[in-house]
Amino acid sequence: MVKAGETETKKKSKCFKDKKKNMQRLGGGGRGGLSLEAFANAKTKTNTYNPAIIKKQREFYKNAKYVNKYKRIVKQQQGEPSGSGSARQLEDEEEEEDIRRNKKTNARSLREIYERKREEDDKARMETEATILARKEERQRAESRRKELREKMFKKTKSGQPVMKYRIEHILETLQGSKV
Repeated sequence: MVKAGETETKKKSKCFKDKKKNMQRLGGGGRGGLSLEAFANAKTKTNTYNPAIIKKQREFYKNAKYVNKYKRIVKQQQGEPSGSGSARQLEDEEEEEDIRRNKKTNARSLREIYERKREEDDKARMETEATILARKEERQRAESRRKELREKMFKKTKSGQPVMKYRIEHILETLQGSKV
């Protein structure tokens, strides 16, 4: 006969073994495997392009950057004595006043920058137009030269015979050009 206490211990040990097997199967069990959260995330990851997730990640990293910046500023302020904080405020106020004074001059300087840039653009445009025009004129001259040469090549006498003088001149020019 089996005692009542023995059956309970067998059940507990069996339940413990099952739990241990499940943990090992999931990568846990005290061997430094994956946590349950990491395991779930690994299972649900997809390799497809998802712009919403990319946007969330970008926002997360951006926020982390701002948090780090804030922490750094707080750390610097804690490290500084309280007197230097008021000096910084005075400097900031002076900078703001300078900015207010310079608003009018900034408008002038912006206009000057705009005008300078526009003049430079006009110069560049004029230069490109001049180069285009020069190329066009050169092309027209070359075309007229070729046209004249062609007319000479096809000149004929009254009886319809070709005038060999121009053809021979052309052959001589090409030979002299190839030797040089």
